[in-house]
Amino acid sequence: MKSTRTPQGKTTAPKEKRKTREQLNQEARDRKHDKKHRGNTSGSRANPQLQSRNKHSDSPVKDPRIGSKKPIPLLVEGKASPAKTVKQPPQEPQPALSAQEELAALENDQRTDALLDRLEKGETLPAEEQAWLDQQLDRIDVLMEQLGIELDDDDEAEEDMYRLLKGGQ
Repeated sequence: MKSTRTPQGKTTAPKEKRKTREQLNQEARDRKHDKKHRGNTSGSRANPQLQSRNKHSDSPVKDPRIGSKKPIPLLVEGKASPAKTVKQPPQEPQPALSAQEELAALENDQRTDALLDRLEKGETLPAEEQAWLDQQLDRIDVLMEQLGIELDDDDEAEEDMYRLLKGGQ
């Protein structure tokens, strides 16, 4: 004989009734409707006043599009920023002058002549102008050596160079 009792702990749940096609369709419509109406209302960004009514009416209305007014430091404090170089337009390569042409150009330079005149009058030149003049005179010496033009004494060499630069007076 079989017992009609079921063993303890193994109870079976009653079977659920199957839903009809109409019930399934209605549930699907409800889910679709819920999905469609999720999110912010249309125009909520452009009209923030509508949202503020729903929330707390105590606080003033603030435009959500406007960010923080806190100033942002552009440089990191305590660290020196590397000096940025400004890109200069590429310079056109100047045609290489021959030593003779370069020497002639340096001899006819008006700025050099003016500075030499000031030196002859006994004026003292500022450091920047003196450095530039020394550089020019050194370049003239190098070019004269390349061309085989030699000057004898140092004192005479300076006077000859002045004369050369003045145009051979």
